[in-house]
Amino acid sequence: MPDPSGVSPLRTSEDILAVSHLNVVLDHHPVLEDVSFHVRRQTTLAIVGPNGAGKTTLFRVLLGLLPYQGTVRWSEAVKIGYVPQHFRVTDVPISVAEFLAMKCKADYRECLDSVGIDDPEILGKRLNVLSGGEMQRVLIAWAIVDRPQVLLFDEPTSSVDIGSQDVVYETLNELEAKSGITVLLISHDIHTVMHYSDFTLALNRRVVHFGESRELSDPLLLQRIFGIGPIHEDHAHPEHLHPAPRSGP
Repeated sequence: MPDPSGVSPLRTSEDILAVSHLNVVLDHHPVLEDVSFHVRRQTTLAIVGPNGAGKTTLFRVLLGLLPYQGTVRWSEAVKIGYVPQHFRVTDVPISVAEFLAMKCKADYRECLDSVGIDDPEILGKRLNVLSGGEMQRVLIAWAIVDRPQVLLFDEPTSSVDIGSQDVVYETLNELEAKSGITVLLISHDIHTVMHYSDFTLALNRRVVHFGESRELSDPLLLQRIFGIGPIHEDHAHPEHLHPAPRSGP
């Protein structure tokens, strides 16, 4: 029986999100065209593509911040956490504890533990004295303090030193494994995407590829995603793919 709302149902009970024929036009310029994909519960989906491909626009649509045409269907009563790409703290003279308390009065010590921060003194530290890796993990803790089912993360390591990047991604993987959270992240680092995500959505206004992240080992596929030139119409359509979760990180 059709949904009386006119919105297509999720493909299966395993999906937490289904996007179908999504189109976004900003200032009379098409930013996303006919984008379709789905996200399984308790998996990590990486979104990749060249600059200007529409990755952050997609996140803004998923957060309900932009008008669009097509279908965006979350599972019922889903709660979403979001960590932005840029978060300036130089003019925010508050401590980690005060920052977390602004969103939730729950036991945020548990949230810090869940993101691998075991420093008992960090709650009293000012945000502007934290290292890049510490700040990113505090932001993750802030995003999950009210226990969302989904975490959207735009460029998780854009402001993090190389030595802390793996720690951030390992934190996300541990959250997925321990709390069952579903992660959608935007990244430019293909090796990181292959190692830390289950599936990959490659965008360049349209869907260039949707499938298992391990498929990115194919150099021809990488050329299609990041190469110069127009997008071919014979790109893989997500409704024809049935990827399985990775067996391990």
